[in-house]
Amino acid sequence: MADRRTRLTRATQAGLAWDQQHHAVVPPIYLSTTYAWPKPGESPGHEYSRSSNPTRSLLADTIADLESGAGAEITASGMAALTTLVAAFVPGGALVAIPHDCYGGTWRLFSSLARKGQFEVAYVDFTDPVATAAVLQRKPALVLLESPSNPLLRITDLPTVIDAAHAVGATVAVDNTFLSPALQRPIELGADIVIHSTTKFLNGHSDVVGGAVVGATAEIVKELRWWANCLGTPGGALDSYLTLRGIRTLGVRMKAHCDNAQALAELLAQHPAVKATHYPGLSDDPGHDLARQQQDGFGGMLSFELNDLAAAKRCLAGLTCFSLAESLGGVESLICHPASMTHAAMPPEVQAAAGISDGMLRLAAGIEIIDDLLYDLRAGLDRARRS
Repeated sequence: MADRRTRLTRATQAGLAWDQQHHAVVPPIYLSTTYAWPKPGESPGHEYSRSSNPTRSLLADTIADLESGAGAEITASGMAALTTLVAAFVPGGALVAIPHDCYGGTWRLFSSLARKGQFEVAYVDFTDPVATAAVLQRKPALVLLESPSNPLLRITDLPTVIDAAHAVGATVAVDNTFLSPALQRPIELGADIVIHSTTKFLNGHSDVVGGAVVGATAEIVKELRWWANCLGTPGGALDSYLTLRGIRTLGVRMKAHCDNAQALAELLAQHPAVKATHYPGLSDDPGHDLARQQQDGFGGMLSFELNDLAAAKRCLAGLTCFSLAESLGGVESLICHPASMTHAAMPPEVQAAAGISDGMLRLAAGIEIIDDLLYDLRAGLDRARRS
């Protein structure tokens, strides 16, 4: 019989009543590092936990289902997922195209490997059709996309760019961390691979570091798993268990994140201290119409620009509902200064080219009562306005 449950109901019920030995409703954690073989030549299925683990496999199957993928590999971090992707799909000396305004850790990884001569990197504004066409003429082996981008929330036309990249033979991966499969599923838009820092919205409670890489086909998944095992990048059983627990509330959390982010963006768009607000949920945002087409919501992330660093510091001083911290996607609201925190690995000239200013702040809307968040942020903006 066909499974008629919606995607987010499947997420809520992932792994429940999976245990056939004791019939526990919540699946157990398998902490064993090794598994007994019936006899030589007869694998028990799971052999050694770096290669595979029952708890990790359950999480992988759940995320692959949510992303409409053929399978997934769970890694120890989002950066481990990116490292696995590079090892599997970037030949030596090839060209890789990545967003010019990507996450600072992504920029650090690719720029560092390029300096070692492993491959060449092109930094591209994928929202610009001319720039996109120019880099695709060079036939990159891998095109990595972020939509929305981090931290400027720029929206890339995923189906168009993916089709164009495939036409020149590129493998296309999309970092879907900012939205989660609750709001966007890049494989359904044509992507070959989806990357997640599961630390963020998928886990949702800021207590696990993890990653996932999802393949659109069985062949891609096989390659990713081989390289993950080879590199030693897979995540642990306890982290997998906690992430699966977090995924069960993904649907209700994402709705609250989106609702709160929309209200905060509307406040920012109207406040005189704010030079610019970056949030696709605003009707005048450059990516608004495109986001409505390819997303099921606008997400819980936004950024805004104040006059300068001094104004940003005044805004941050005294906030009580927003913790000054890196990361995102937890139930609590966070705020950070990208230039000195999440994107500090980028030199000033690279930050400037990406549009990251000293007066920019990135906000991760939590699920608290919105009136409290609005009051706190408004007070911070009022402080920023004072000279």
